[in-house]
Order: sequence, then C-alpha cells, then structure tokens
Amino acid sequence: MTKNLKRTAAFTALARALTAGARGGPSLGARLMALPRMVGATFRGEYDGGLRMAAMAAATAYIASPVDLMPELFLTVFGLADDAIMVTWLAGAVLAETERFLEWEARRESVIPGHVVG
Repeated sequence: MTKNLKRTAAFTALARALTAGARGGPSLGARLMALPRMVGATFRGEYDGGLRMAAMAAATAYIASPVDLMPELFLTVFGLADDAIMVTWLAGAVLAETERFLEWEARRESVIPGHVVG
C-alpha cells in the first residue's frame, strides 16, 4: 500500500514539476543549473537533502547497472517496465527536490545574518 502511495506521489510530483514552468515556477533549465549547487550544499551540510540525494543516486545506479530485477534479455518489454518506473520516479524526485532546494536557497538569501526576523 505505501509503495503505491510513494509511486503515486512521485508521478504527481513529476506532473506538477513539468507544468510548473508554465505556471511561473522554476524552469527546467533553472532546476538543472541548481543541481550542482544542491549537491555541494548537501555535502557541506548546509542543505538537508542527504537522504533524498542518496535515494536518487541509488536509482541512477540501478538504471545504469547491467544487473536488473527483471532482465530485459528474458522478459523483453516487461523487463523494461521496472527501468521505466525508476526513470519516472527519478525524474519526479529530481524535479521536486530541485524545486524544494530553490525555495530553500531563496529563503536563505533573504535572511540578513545577525538580524532577528519577527
């Protein structure tokens, strides 16, 4: 049950992120340019995206790996289904996380060090 909810949430995030540029949200280019900054901020411990970044790295490794849960060689189209699901989830996760990072970055830039915001 929770697996289906997570998958549904990923597909929803993907659809929302793909249409966000048309609705005034960050464009795909802005999101892609934010990826290196997001990785750097995560490794420096400034951004809390470590677990999500690890999940995205694992999904990327799974897609690129020749070892597969459902091998394409024997199962043809059905063997590609797990890869298609992972690619879709990864795209949605990257788009959602970059949007979250860009919002975090904007909030961070608006704070003046040493001042209390009331």
